[in-house]
Amino acid sequence: MSKPFYITTPIYYPSNKLHIGHAYCTVATDVMARYKRLQGYDVMFLTGTDEHGQKIESKAAEAGVTPQQFVDDIVTGPRGVLDLWKLMDISYDRFIRTTDPYHVQAIQRIFRAMYDKGDIYKGTYVGKYCTPCESFWTDSQLKDGCCPDCGGSVQDAQEEAYFFRLSKYAKPIQDLLENTDFLQPRSRVHEMVNNFIKPGLEDLCVSRTSFTWGIPVDFDPGHVVYVWVDALFNYMTALGYQNDQYHDYETYWPADVHFVGKEIVRFHSIIWPAFCMSLGLPLPKKVYGHGWLLLDGGKMSKSKGNVVDPYILAERFGVDALRFFLLRTFPFGSDGSFSNEALIQTINVDLANDLGNLLSRTTAMVMKYFGGTLPPQRRADGADGELVALASSLRGRYEEQMEKFAFQNAIAQVFSVIQRANKYIDETAPWALGKDVAANGPRLASVLYNLLETARVCGVLLTPFMPGSMEKLLDQLGAGPECRTWDSAAVWGSLPAQVQVKRGENLFPRVDMEQALAQLERDRQAGAAPAEPQVELEPYLEQPVDFDTFCRSDLRAVKVKDCQAVKKSKKLLRFTLDDGSGTDRQILSGIAQYYQPEQLVGKTVAAILNLPPRRMMGLDSCGMLLSAVHKEDGEERLHLMLLDDAIPAGAKIC
Repeated sequence: MSKPFYITTPIYYPSNKLHIGHAYCTVATDVMARYKRLQGYDVMFLTGTDEHGQKIESKAAEAGVTPQQFVDDIVTGPRGVLDLWKLMDISYDRFIRTTDPYHVQAIQRIFRAMYDKGDIYKGTYVGKYCTPCESFWTDSQLKDGCCPDCGGSVQDAQEEAYFFRLSKYAKPIQDLLENTDFLQPRSRVHEMVNNFIKPGLEDLCVSRTSFTWGIPVDFDPGHVVYVWVDALFNYMTALGYQNDQYHDYETYWPADVHFVGKEIVRFHSIIWPAFCMSLGLPLPKKVYGHGWLLLDGGKMSKSKGNVVDPYILAERFGVDALRFFLLRTFPFGSDGSFSNEALIQTINVDLANDLGNLLSRTTAMVMKYFGGTLPPQRRADGADGELVALASSLRGRYEEQMEKFAFQNAIAQVFSVIQRANKYIDETAPWALGKDVAANGPRLASVLYNLLETARVCGVLLTPFMPGSMEKLLDQLGAGPECRTWDSAAVWGSLPAQVQVKRGENLFPRVDMEQALAQLERDRQAGAAPAEPQVELEPYLEQPVDFDTFCRSDLRAVKVKDCQAVKKSKKLLRFTLDDGSGTDRQILSGIAQYYQPEQLVGKTVAAILNLPPRRMMGLDSCGMLLSAVHKEDGEERLHLMLLDDAIPAGAKIC
């Protein structure tokens, strides 16, 4: 059985203006998850959205919608969180929303458990509160009277609240930080200890009464649970802790690593382990606080107007090039200054000149001199030794850096071999050997094999960073499945001696810097986004239906109690529904490719109930859920019709 590996990225506040900074941490987490899968680990990669709090309630009120409608639109709607993760090729295994019913129930149980232990008590909070950061601050912690994290204004706050005895855990938390590798990079440790623990760790306010959008404290309904209690425990509830939705807690906890932005290191390295200690739970093994992507000298922020649209960049330059740039250019633990010029330069130098050039030159020569299939080769001689040695030992050097989350250094190791391979082409001059293939064929084939094999090893190790492009690269090299494994990356000669290459597209075309920057500037000035896919609607029906016939359709609001994938079906989801009758109703719907089942639990949807039962995959479907259907790029898409959750189950739609 493969060893489990549990990695998480923070659950994000669902902003209605997602930018490349949101994607940075999640792309890094995805790369680490893919790397561990490549090694053979049983990976659980968790991400999601943090959907409660005063900030959400205020934004929803401004938009004139309920908080649930507000977060639903941003998470599941067009260009929302799920769309962004799809765009960036994020291979998460589980997606949690803090509004998921199983999570809500679990948080109430967790809050009560800490209360019953005596670690939570009732009092009155008096202090400062930053709504955008959902953070409490003392006067001494403020910076020039403002929030030390975001620099925004804070408000005086006074309200009845419950408190967590954070001060009780000050000594064990300080010991954890100073005497273990729990928090990395090490620079974060000094910041946490000197700024928060040594000045005196105060008890933490863990409930609010001044707003209602949150998880109610079930034994004191006027209170809602503080959003950071709600958010931090997602790492456990998503595995089934204190709920029956999942049953993976024993397999994956404790987490191997939480990747978090440096602005929330305090919550993850001080408050989170204190919560775990309170309940006697194993601590996560590691928290890694990465830096920010900076633009114009400051952190990307919608409120500052300095954001970069990942949709525009992905359309212009390709998703894999964007993913590569984020981790090639900036050390993961430090801040990095984003610029379009740096992105284009990275594409042109690393991807087009170095990797793209190696692939295109090598495969072109195999096609030109041998029709695409290498003949028997002469054994390597002294001129080949340095390249073969570098490529053969690359995996070990790469692994050493990846295990330290030094993504930039791992990529640098790979590209040192790619650059050496391009130099090897100049040294061996295969075009000169190709002038007399009859005489030089075995040596020429040997040179080209060395280049193909080097490109293969590099392609395997770059797969976590550029999964789509490296799959195409390995296809062009003629590498079968057995040549794409972790083990094969350490074994020189995995490619068959008579390997057959394939013609393919130019994976990394050069970008004209001047033209690309001019187009991006036009997009910025116009506030333009790339054109949405052309949507083809179903034609309107011309045949009239009389009113009485229409009224015989029993349209009702139903609540989703459970949703599961139907075994052996790629399309069907099986819904267990509350239709207001007191008896559960089962309906099957062919929307599996558009929704994750857990997304839909607790939702209110529309259904026709008086249709005769239909038998599908051995199951009865008693009704039909209503969806909107259209076509994008020639493919049919379905969007389930969601209703306001305030509508009761069984309410007639008319």
